[in-house]
Amino acid sequence: MHTVVAEVWRGDFLESAHHGTVWAAGPDGAEALRIGDVDAPVYPRSSNKPLQAVGMLRAGLDLDGELLALACASHSGESFHLDGVRAVLASAGLDVGALRCTAALPIGEDALRAHLAAGGTPSPLTMNCSGKHAAMLATCVANGWDTESYLDPAHPLQQALCATVEDLAGEKVAATGVDGCGAPLFAFSLRGLARAFGTLARAERGTLEHRVAQAMSGHPQYVGGTGRDVTRLMGALPGAVAKDGAEGVYAIGLPDGSAAALKITDGSSRARPVVMAAALRRLGVDTASDAVLDSLSTAPVLGHGRPVGAIRPTF
Repeated sequence: MHTVVAEVWRGDFLESAHHGTVWAAGPDGAEALRIGDVDAPVYPRSSNKPLQAVGMLRAGLDLDGELLALACASHSGESFHLDGVRAVLASAGLDVGALRCTAALPIGEDALRAHLAAGGTPSPLTMNCSGKHAAMLATCVANGWDTESYLDPAHPLQQALCATVEDLAGEKVAATGVDGCGAPLFAFSLRGLARAFGTLARAERGTLEHRVAQAMSGHPQYVGGTGRDVTRLMGALPGAVAKDGAEGVYAIGLPDGSAAALKITDGSSRARPVVMAAALRRLGVDTASDAVLDSLSTAPVLGHGRPVGAIRPTF
């Protein structure tokens, strides 16, 4: 049911392969690439966040710039990320004690080392989804909604976010689960995910969709973090809106409305940027002239600490 989308070569030996599903469309919405069953529902995981951010703005959240980008983030846990989460909470008269996301360590390697060296332990603040949760809480305060139960799928906040996801994806949510951070998670197709990202990236100035896109593309370091491929990708493609997700999900929208979304079947993240770079090539994005994009086209396979092979796309 799934096609090999990336191969792992150690020297001249094919060691492993990653199956996946990919869909991409050009500016006119015409299909440019289809691999696998692109209409089967998947959990987009954190790739849902930009859509949820639009829903929070529709519900009255008042954030812009880097703090709005942080609401869309799976942040690395760097100091500026944590300061931003505190600022979002403070704007709503709350502190970190209001966060109901799962306690976790920073996901950025440098941030993790610094946190542990300072005696830090897992906390909701350093969890990579804390920006989204802070924005959810601020949305609740803006509406007078209960802040203790904001993770309940029946909560008015989550009902509003589900409706926005369905609107942007152009399809009904197929299933609702619980994400790693504890928030409700909405399943829909990769075609719908790409459609939503294309809508965000090409949105007209003054719309809430453009507000989210502008925040993300203007502050990519807040969406991911130092050295993260999603941050580097948006930095290399002005106006692009990109978001990675757990279990091998990736989505991107370009300012002309082109878009792509993918899922690596085994949930591995290592093939994710490689496959996305290949999808962008299929959309006509010139990667040869940009060192950042070119570097994402393959990923090194190490032996004794040095490159001895590569992960390469198959299309």
